[in-house]
Amino acid sequence: MRRRRRTLAVTALAALTLAACGSEQPDPPEGRGRSVDAVSAGEDAAFVGMLDEVARECPPPGTKRESPAAPEGEAPTAPVEPPPGATVEPPPGGAVEPVAPTAGPEAELDARDWCAGVQHEQRVAEALLQLERPDPAQVRKVLNGLGYIDERIHDLKRSGTVTKFVVDLRDKGGRLCLDGTANGELTEVEACVAPADGPFGIANIHRQS
Repeated sequence: MRRRRRTLAVTALAALTLAACGSEQPDPPEGRGRSVDAVSAGEDAAFVGMLDEVARECPPPGTKRESPAAPEGEAPTAPVEPPPGATVEPPPGGAVEPVAPTAGPEAELDARDWCAGVQHEQRVAEALLQLERPDPAQVRKVLNGLGYIDERIHDLKRSGTVTKFVVDLRDKGGRLCLDGTANGELTEVEACVAPADGPFGIANIHRQS
């Protein structure tokens, strides 16, 4: 029985050798064998597709945000936001509609970026909350799994008990980025603002105070 197995193994090896002669080996999985440009193009296309999907119900790029109209004869009022740490109970039968900020970095975003930012904040925070003790490798894996490519992930590092990261989400002339800290239940993800042009720089973004 042992001798027969050895004979089969030799026969299979010979067959593989003959098949390889005169022909190229097929490209292995995980993109190996393709050019760097081809791999990058595929990743960028998927990334842009993810951005479009997240923002599919948002206004067109460049749309300015408008303050809610006040009743006739009354001055417009700024929306009332709950104090930090407060819990907002959703009204019966419906979800809470996010209120556009009137001050701070998010107020600099146009309507599309602000709308998309709310969606990105939620999807990233929900995914990271599944990690009990997130480290940079785990956070990168989660972000990659959601479609955020490495070229857009910046300043990913451990700082004390939390893992920090920033994601460049600039698209179609926008200025959106995400500023996050992951630490289990204390995970926070907020929109930030980056310059519209030029390379992404951590020192140039506007964060929440």
